[in-house]
Amino acid sequence: MPQDNRFWIADTFTVGDPIEQKEKEGQMSIDYIIIGAGSAGCALANRLSKNPKNSVLLLEAGGPDKKQEVGIPAAFAKMFKTEVDWAYETAPQENLNGRKLFWPRGKMLGGCSSINAMIYQRGHRSDYQKWAELGNEEWGYNDVLPYFKKMENQERGADAYHGTGGPLNVADLREPNILSKAFVAASQQAGFFHNKDFNGAKQEGFGQYQVTQCKGKRESAATAYLKPIMKKRSNLQIETEALATKLQFDGTRCTGVTYEQNGTTHTAIANKEVIVSGGAVNSPQLLLLSGIGDNAHLQEMGIPVVVDLPGVGQNLIDHMLIILAYKCKQPVTLASAESIVNIAKFLLLGKGMLSSNIGEAGGFTKILGNSTAPDLQFHFAPAYFLEHGFKTPEGHGFSIGPTLVGTRSIGYLKLQSADPHTHPIIQPNYLSNDEDMGILVEGVKIARKIAHSPAFAPYLDSEHTPGEKVQSDDEIRDFIRREVETLYHPVGTCKMGQDPMAVVNSRLQVHGLTGLRVADASIMPTIINANTNVPSIMIGEKCADMILNG
Repeated sequence: MPQDNRFWIADTFTVGDPIEQKEKEGQMSIDYIIIGAGSAGCALANRLSKNPKNSVLLLEAGGPDKKQEVGIPAAFAKMFKTEVDWAYETAPQENLNGRKLFWPRGKMLGGCSSINAMIYQRGHRSDYQKWAELGNEEWGYNDVLPYFKKMENQERGADAYHGTGGPLNVADLREPNILSKAFVAASQQAGFFHNKDFNGAKQEGFGQYQVTQCKGKRESAATAYLKPIMKKRSNLQIETEALATKLQFDGTRCTGVTYEQNGTTHTAIANKEVIVSGGAVNSPQLLLLSGIGDNAHLQEMGIPVVVDLPGVGQNLIDHMLIILAYKCKQPVTLASAESIVNIAKFLLLGKGMLSSNIGEAGGFTKILGNSTAPDLQFHFAPAYFLEHGFKTPEGHGFSIGPTLVGTRSIGYLKLQSADPHTHPIIQPNYLSNDEDMGILVEGVKIARKIAHSPAFAPYLDSEHTPGEKVQSDDEIRDFIRREVETLYHPVGTCKMGQDPMAVVNSRLQVHGLTGLRVADASIMPTIINANTNVPSIMIGEKCADMILNG
């Protein structure tokens, strides 16, 4: 796979030579408009612009991905609550002692793929079978597998489950931490089997995670899909700092979008289609601002109704993570990552602690007997990772994070205001389903069993969080309510299907409208049981194929 220009950073945007535009009264006309340069949007921009006859406009509310921390895998949490993060906050959570949870979402080229932990996961095959069983034709596992293979440049080589030569580089960590290796060994001592490929024949088991990295640096959707082409395709125009505020309609046909950039309002007209790829928060927010959603809610906000779609913003589902942190006897953790030696090693060789994605290892297991796929995932970090990395105890430590991925609690999103600059109300209804709490309680017990297995004996000092005093199920539940956080995987708010709450059909076209699709994690009718970045890219790939090939 060509690597030249992979980490070139543009200083100014618009990118490339201007598309031939039909200018009339401040409007420009383009074939395809993509709103959101995140995981799915970057894939769409690449594929739709491959044919020079297609003019493509990609709008991104954030800026270019110039921040130094973007390319440094171990630095992803340093971007939280900065200018490249939407920094959302949920409504108070009744089942979490009234806490409001912080939701980081990428606000730059690459979207969340430029701010995430780079874990390469697709989800269990039954997740996609469920989508198909819900009436979404051509979304079963065998339907989506070719797109996963198409996007991938698997450094291990091609096989029945993996591809090579695709835009997205998939690699093993170049220098996994000794503690991550101990975690994998400890999980086997605790009774779980080793899995070398969670995206192959079987998902269950424990092992090292593969990552979306190239030569030790982050491989975001922007790095994979935009950087190699942005100076070569004059038919692709990328506008950053461009906040879409309202979709435009002629009757029930979407004709374009109004957006703000540098204090000026612009309108872009789509000759063919508009594709909204803003993610599980921004996509439903834009639809609602444009008059697409529940009739009563839109009237309450004073927004004229274009089409009554009560499912917009509903079906919000997320994954939750609870961290158990342990003091480490030996100075082998990522607490030393920013030493001069490690900085030099990363800059010169793309190796060392700064090439760590933090969540280096993990695994999947099933807790509930009625689960069709693993409902519990683990993330292991050879570092303290408390409160999204904002809370760092002194000294060396490591973290084991049981993660609820068989989520049964469902929430919603709605507008707080008709002002597009105002964040929407995010109500995930965390732990409103009792089975979700039960899975996390069992996860805490398993994490402790792994931590006290022989492989950790040379490293384990004591349990920092929650501490040895927390033992009973009631005490564990109280700990979870105090400390559980999002794993940054919201989906489902523009779900795909044919039922009355569906927003798009199986071709990702918005019900009741023409010329408008949604393509991102918001279209998932049910949440997949693993990290959501790669499936979001797959959705972009599949949407582009449907547009180009019918």
